[in-house]
Amino acid sequence: MSSSVGEGDLLWTPSAAFAARSNLARYMERLAQRGIRHAGYESLRRWSVAEPDAFWASIWDEFAIAAASPYDRVRSQTTMPGTRWFPGARLNFARHMLRHEATRPHAAAVLHRGESRASGELSWGELGAAVRAVATALRARGIGPGDRVVSYLPNVVETLVAMLATTAIGAVWASAAPEFGASFVIDRFAQVEPKAIFVADGYTFAGKRFDRSAEVRAIVAGLPTVELVVTLPVLDPAAAFGFDGVAHAAWAALAAEPAPAAASFAYEEAGADHPLWILFSSGTTGLPKAIVHSHVGILVESYKNLAFHANLGPDSTMFFYTTTGWMMWNALVSSLLLGAKIVLYDGHPMHPGPDLLWALAAETGTTCFGSSPTFVKQMRDGGIVPRERFDLSALELIFLAGSPSTPETFVWLYENVKTDFWVTSQSGGTEFCSGLTGGVPIQPVYAGEIQARALGMDVRVWDDAGRDLVDEIGELVVAAPTPSMPLYLWNDPGDARYLATYFDRYPGVWRHGDFAKVNARGGVYVYGRSDATLNRYGVRIGSAEIYRALEELGDVGDALIVCLELPDGGFYMPLFVRPAAGAVVDDAFKRRVVAQLRARCSPRHVPDEIHGVPAIPYTLSAKKMEIPVRRILAGFDPAGVADRESLADPSSLDWYVAFARSAPQLAPFRTAQPTGGVPS
Repeated sequence: MSSSVGEGDLLWTPSAAFAARSNLARYMERLAQRGIRHAGYESLRRWSVAEPDAFWASIWDEFAIAAASPYDRVRSQTTMPGTRWFPGARLNFARHMLRHEATRPHAAAVLHRGESRASGELSWGELGAAVRAVATALRARGIGPGDRVVSYLPNVVETLVAMLATTAIGAVWASAAPEFGASFVIDRFAQVEPKAIFVADGYTFAGKRFDRSAEVRAIVAGLPTVELVVTLPVLDPAAAFGFDGVAHAAWAALAAEPAPAAASFAYEEAGADHPLWILFSSGTTGLPKAIVHSHVGILVESYKNLAFHANLGPDSTMFFYTTTGWMMWNALVSSLLLGAKIVLYDGHPMHPGPDLLWALAAETGTTCFGSSPTFVKQMRDGGIVPRERFDLSALELIFLAGSPSTPETFVWLYENVKTDFWVTSQSGGTEFCSGLTGGVPIQPVYAGEIQARALGMDVRVWDDAGRDLVDEIGELVVAAPTPSMPLYLWNDPGDARYLATYFDRYPGVWRHGDFAKVNARGGVYVYGRSDATLNRYGVRIGSAEIYRALEELGDVGDALIVCLELPDGGFYMPLFVRPAAGAVVDDAFKRRVVAQLRARCSPRHVPDEIHGVPAIPYTLSAKKMEIPVRRILAGFDPAGVADRESLADPSSLDWYVAFARSAPQLAPFRTAQPTGGVPS
């Protein structure tokens, strides 16, 4: 198959039975009973964006949203930003997450696996009881509605319980993965002034134990608003954290406190503008953006996205390889809304063997397997053939996210995993905590192509003048409000940063920062970032974070970093450094840089290569030229991506032009159509 398949070639068509039993087909049948008939998905999508009030009201009804008070109207306004959804209604996200406890108390809700601990599972009843115990303990310690509760925990079941307990009482959740360095975490958490923090003593990865006790102490010391620290020993049951002047409690003590019965526990019912959680997305300047989502917005969007674009339900088992620092963790655990069983895995995806995740999928009966195209590339490069070793008969869906997929990604899955199943590539973002484009279980799969734009998302591809493009690459935009858009950015007076980040190019229209193409049949191709934010292994990295860490090294005079999505689905992230006077970019210099980025930020921030350069290019207005450099490396004509008259030093790009023409790492861009952007 692989030798003859090209981009856009047909790979799979759902059987009539598969399509008919999908959640999407059943939803369309119920709409038809109300006189709202659609011949196919594209007709339904067009209706969902043309009549958003009717569409989102139908989602409310379809999933029997339980509100303590009814909504007054679907939207507070038709323009963005600032739209509030279902104002008047009061509800709680955690209550909906746990609603299946009442009907299936003994059924498994969570399967947890990892390198640090023995495998286990929690039933719906056990999960609900654990959440109520921790929520009650937090209330008893003064944590209440609006208080921020943050987490420095790995992907273990306690993190899920802590999140649900926090949101159940109306407090606001935020999370960082324990591989992040202390200053990296403080940059995020200090912005939101947390009142409580959950911390672990460490984690295990690729068979190695990583003690994070020192980082935990530094984080707590760097968050003066914290009044309560909850400690979870992961590596050492007798771990002593030693906090001075801050109340602390062991996780075991909180979890052991009496849990109210489900019928008597009082959830904090939240209005349209009440924060649910805060996710962080990094940019090229300043601190990471603290993105605030609402209970109601995430609730209705998650129901729609996971039911219709991932086809999850009570018989599903959902697994996605993620850490607690990525929005896909939030999306994974939100699968509980549909009654699906979820699999939490904490550890290296290919340890002790490269096919570990396929073994995990077989053992847990995973029906929806989520990973990045980079993972698939690693499987392909390693010669792994899962279908030869594992029983994957339960597997119905591969959910690809985090970076653009290639035709080769799709073909490898059909040739090496299963010949008859649904492969879907989806693209969205931290800002929405969901997909802007996604899978459609009633439509065919074409090589390298995202099946469609998501329901209820007025997604378009525009040129610089704001005109719709078909079969041409342009800016991915969202032209109308949608429920899971951020309420606001935390501590952003007058929405100044929010407006500058997402509404600078097209007033009143969200510019997402991705290059994309929509073809005539409605399929979508996403080609990576159109701004200078780094996207590596599905996680957005702010170049500003790297520059701040490098400023602490006295021998780094200046630096510039870019990341390119390679045509084969991989990544190439080089760091260019102008050394300080008297310094030399030798092996010792590079080791210091790597150690600094690993300690101050995370392993994901470590570049693939470090190159000494004579100059870092700037514009006359003193802006570092990350985007032009990335485009030059991606093979575009230098004359088309940068006006030399706009450069502070017109010769500063010469080194990068020569590097792009000669570096073996960039050979794919010299022989293939670039996918990292479009010419200016």
